[in-house]
Amino acid sequence: MIGIYLFLVALILLFAGYPIALTFAGLSLLVGFWIEGFELFAFMPYRLFSIMGNTILMAIPMFIFMGIVLQKTGLAERLLESMGTLFGSRPGGLAISTIIVGAFLAASTGVVGASVVAMGVISLPVMLKYKYDQRLATGVICAAGTLGQIIPPSIILIILGDVMGVPVGDLFKAAIIPSLVLVGFYLIYIVSFTTLKPLSAPAIPSTDNDQIALIKNALSNIVPPLALIIIVLGSILSGIATPTESSALGCVGALILSKFYGKLERVLITDAAKETVKVTSMVFAVLIGATAFSMVFTYSGGDSIVEEFMAGLPGEKWTFLLLAMLAIFILGFFIDFVEIAFIVVPILVPIAELMGINMVWFAILIAMNLQSSFMTPPFGFSLFYLKGVSPKQVKTTTIYKGVIPFIIIQMIVVLLLVAFPSYLGFSL
Repeated sequence: MIGIYLFLVALILLFAGYPIALTFAGLSLLVGFWIEGFELFAFMPYRLFSIMGNTILMAIPMFIFMGIVLQKTGLAERLLESMGTLFGSRPGGLAISTIIVGAFLAASTGVVGASVVAMGVISLPVMLKYKYDQRLATGVICAAGTLGQIIPPSIILIILGDVMGVPVGDLFKAAIIPSLVLVGFYLIYIVSFTTLKPLSAPAIPSTDNDQIALIKNALSNIVPPLALIIIVLGSILSGIATPTESSALGCVGALILSKFYGKLERVLITDAAKETVKVTSMVFAVLIGATAFSMVFTYSGGDSIVEEFMAGLPGEKWTFLLLAMLAIFILGFFIDFVEIAFIVVPILVPIAELMGINMVWFAILIAMNLQSSFMTPPFGFSLFYLKGVSPKQVKTTTIYKGVIPFIIIQMIVVLLLVAFPSYLGFSL
């Protein structure tokens, strides 16, 4: 039972606010020394070298760099302005535009925090100016900003591919249909809600009668990022390049795009590189701590206890899936997707393999569920990002209420993935 106690203590320390990487590494060191001595960590350097030599993980810093460069070029502003001109003249047009732009940003940047902040700064004031319902406006922005969790090239899909031993390219392919279904459900909800309650999202009166000029201007801002998305994802899906190679291609494409927009400067590249190092260091520090944690957890027999418990449940595969998704959903209220991916998922993977579960399908289920961790009150990161850039009149409770319909939609899509996998591109 030492491994189970280790897991529970780690969760308690995380809830108390202790640093993630240091909690995993320090607790593992103390418990490992107590049960076996430092001999237990003799193979730790080999584990670290395997992480350093993992070419799949090289894609993480490059996709992060690509996203930060595009964010600094003002891509979000250009897309929101363009979409606003196309859809703003109908009730809920700005909300529809925000969801579509969120999908574009997710496929071209994948940086959730940057997407939420950018749309919060640009779109929220305009929505409030035109008397949008605050709950609808804040919920739309949080939902759109978190699409980067599931739409390729998603960082979490790269991490899950490495943790679960599944080709990242397969995960990218498998995530396309579910992510499009999720975006479609978001749009259906917004259209339905604003049709029933048009005063909650009034139309923006158009001041320009030259529709052809508006469409040309919109296309000039939409086509370049769309071309980058097609190049990056197309090279992966067609088999021309691996995810790591396509991430390098994406970095070059982002720099070319910033030149196209007249933003390519030495300061931009330097700042983007520094931010990339910070984010990447956080991810890999957690990975190193999680590696030590999983080693001690396995050595102490914690994985065997969990496996025996899950295998003995009635209903076997479906009960396991229900409990696994419920556990990830609840943990998402309190801890970040990185900790869940590195700590909880490795415990679940051997059990899933034992039960004959399709690992690509299981990974997409986890990714879709992890996306909700960014939006679930009280500790969803997107909620904090948006609150940080919102006007004072927007209360935290308003943001909490606004995201609830979109969390429900996410849960519906997860249930559809479980109930009708064949219709969403999976053959089990």
